[in-house]
Amino acid sequence: MGTSFRWLVGAGWASNLGDGIVIAAGPLLVASETRDPFLVAMAWTLGFAPPLLLGLLAGVVADRVDRRLLITVANLCRVVLVGALSATVLTGHVSIAVVLVALFCVGVAETFADTTSATLLPMLVDREDLGTGNARLLAGVVTLNQLVGPPLGALLFGLGRAAPFLVQVVCVLAAVVMVRRLRLPSHGRRGTTRTTSVRRDIADGLRWVRHHAAVRTLVLTIVTFNVTFGAAWSVLVLYSLERLDMGALGFGLLTSALAAGGILGTFSYGWLERHVSLGNIMRVGLVVETLTHLGLALTTTPAVALAIFFVFGVHAFVWGTTSAAVRQRAVPMAMQGRVQSVYLIGVTGGIVVGSLLGGVIASRWGVTAPFWFAFGGSAVFLVLIWRQLVHIAHTDAQEPAST
Repeated sequence: MGTSFRWLVGAGWASNLGDGIVIAAGPLLVASETRDPFLVAMAWTLGFAPPLLLGLLAGVVADRVDRRLLITVANLCRVVLVGALSATVLTGHVSIAVVLVALFCVGVAETFADTTSATLLPMLVDREDLGTGNARLLAGVVTLNQLVGPPLGALLFGLGRAAPFLVQVVCVLAAVVMVRRLRLPSHGRRGTTRTTSVRRDIADGLRWVRHHAAVRTLVLTIVTFNVTFGAAWSVLVLYSLERLDMGALGFGLLTSALAAGGILGTFSYGWLERHVSLGNIMRVGLVVETLTHLGLALTTTPAVALAIFFVFGVHAFVWGTTSAAVRQRAVPMAMQGRVQSVYLIGVTGGIVVGSLLGGVIASRWGVTAPFWFAFGGSAVFLVLIWRQLVHIAHTDAQEPAST
């Protein structure tokens, strides 16, 4: 799919390795500075705040400026911020306040970088290659961000508290170098004399999503299924300890089974796309997710739970690849940033709302109650959108709307 595509994959994989390292190192640094539950929860919340607060603005900027330059600047800001945090750790001046401010600021830079990065693939490969291209990019998420990164981050943190963050700096710098090697076509906004307000651009993006049946359905689906997913997964560690009696190691095995399924899903996507219709891929995937919650609510057997997590991992990354390809094929190039930002807000907002619901439900009715809630909510919504999933497949086969 071309040299620029290979640079894009390399940049994505390097960045995912760095982010995976910090998945483990970040909470460890917070815990080394405080055991106050409120501050620990605040650190978790700050990871979701920037996309919700600034996601729409990031989409507007991505559609207005040179996307390669924007990603470069955003990632260089991440390098400076993480480097400064590392310096405070090395010099002994770190505090929980410093950590929280750094987490929020890094999250702001990541919001702009991630929103814009998601718009690059359709600028580099043909429409028929978007499914395979997204699968290659997601392979880095599964292998480096979820499997390799977290244990490596914990190991590096044990060697020195600043070590994982310094390694992340190197990874992000490598990603910057590779992004600079990309050769991107114009996305329709640079050089235009037409000037609109940020509010108008945001409204145009929201209006486009509202009037496009396929993308609107995808956004509603990800919001709903992330509410149910977030509710169940918010108590996953307690479920592992109390329901399955697997201990701390067992919780790690569950997440590893999920990632292992994701590897199978990403590397088999090309075959699936050639042999199974898009509508059936989406239908089967959402049935799998719905039954995942039911299976986990019923079982007390670790082996069964591990098998369920493996199958869910296959679905999660097949669905992610399919959804990305549908959006990228349907959305006009000049609108990609704004539509992507709407989708990412749906992803993040759904998980946040679901996590809050899961905590309340579990505290009142027990650790399996969120899984029953997730099953019921997913099943109802799946029935409502069952026919629309075929229309998504039909829309995907059409030419993108003109700007």
